[in-house]
Amino acid sequence: MLPTVPAPPKSVDDYIEPAGEDAVERLRAAAEPLRGLRLLHLNSAAFGGGVAELLVAQVPLLNDLGIETTWAVLEGSEDFFHVTKTIHNGLQGAEVEWTRAMETAYHERVAENAAKLDEPYDLVIVHDPQPAAVIDRQDDRRDRGRRRGTWVWRCHIDLSEPFEPVWRFVAPMAERYDGAIFTMEDYVQPGFQGPELACIPPSIDPLSLKNGPAGNEMRHEVLVRYGVDNRRPIVAQISRFDPWKDPLGVIDAYRLAKQEAPDLQLVMIGSMATDDPEGMRWLDLTEEHRKDDPDVHLMTNFEGIGNLEVNAFQRAATVLVQKSIREGFGLVVAEGMWKEKAVIGGNVGGIRLQIDDGRCGYLVDSVEDCAERIVELLGDPERRNAMGTAARERVRDRFLTLRELEDTLRFLVSLR
Repeated sequence: MLPTVPAPPKSVDDYIEPAGEDAVERLRAAAEPLRGLRLLHLNSAAFGGGVAELLVAQVPLLNDLGIETTWAVLEGSEDFFHVTKTIHNGLQGAEVEWTRAMETAYHERVAENAAKLDEPYDLVIVHDPQPAAVIDRQDDRRDRGRRRGTWVWRCHIDLSEPFEPVWRFVAPMAERYDGAIFTMEDYVQPGFQGPELACIPPSIDPLSLKNGPAGNEMRHEVLVRYGVDNRRPIVAQISRFDPWKDPLGVIDAYRLAKQEAPDLQLVMIGSMATDDPEGMRWLDLTEEHRKDDPDVHLMTNFEGIGNLEVNAFQRAATVLVQKSIREGFGLVVAEGMWKEKAVIGGNVGGIRLQIDDGRCGYLVDSVEDCAERIVELLGDPERRNAMGTAARERVRDRFLTLRELEDTLRFLVSLR
């Protein structure tokens, strides 16, 4: 049996206040045809990434709706996660080294995990490429030509311009599923066929410790604890230390902005995930690029940064940045918008779904654009606040947990 992740109970009714009664009723209606069924979510990490953020909210809500839901994770290794990180980078457009030995290592490790999936499930959702090949072993076990349950591949990655050798490796596995969910239509590659398709953006949990209320006293205490001056302006980026998040470019933008706003501070917070072997290297590169600037604060979960601290820094920030150069979605954008912050985001992928440019934040294409927008927002509190108000409403309408769950459940019903 694969390791499972416990998720504290939640009640759908608790979401009436942030999401609205209509959203709760629509979700209950969508779940009704699946009541009593068994659902498995399978991914590669229990914490530290966007998928884990989604599942920690959704698994208990699915159980509350009467769908018996389990969350399991792959048992990987350093070598395996090096291979899957290479796959991730290749799917997002990097021209990576890709070898037959890497393909073999991937299949061997996934087969070991797939052998432990002995329990029957009515519905299975497999997240991203790390566990995608479990479908191969499942098909080997077909009973009289029929696969047990309905299988869906959920891809959270920006697939707009994949590196072809890696996509040719992943595509045949993904095409064997009954259904596939992508974040945007732009991510569905020409020629991809086999599964029924749905485009469903991710979401945030408005009641999580990261997104719930956080008073001024708590924010002040967190900033003091980590040596950040709450009397001076703060620009913050909350994301993994990863080349696609452009942490070095964030520092460069901060330095340009600081020429116009000398009191500016930069806070960069990242969670070091178990399935991301590049994280430590990029943290080191970012530390080196910081050049001992006392106003650049780099923090991770290794220093005790958790959801409460992230919440405090997002709310304390004057401006939030997510300067990605590739981004499947970027949950931190919606998190910041929910907290009524103007967010400056890279003009890529799923960030474009979230930020209505010029109304609830800005989309930028370069370090210089990012710095210019930071300076503009620092100097115009009225515009900053108006954008923050519009941002929260946009998230409430489009990017809360109940909407994603409803869309996903309706898709699952359509496949049965």
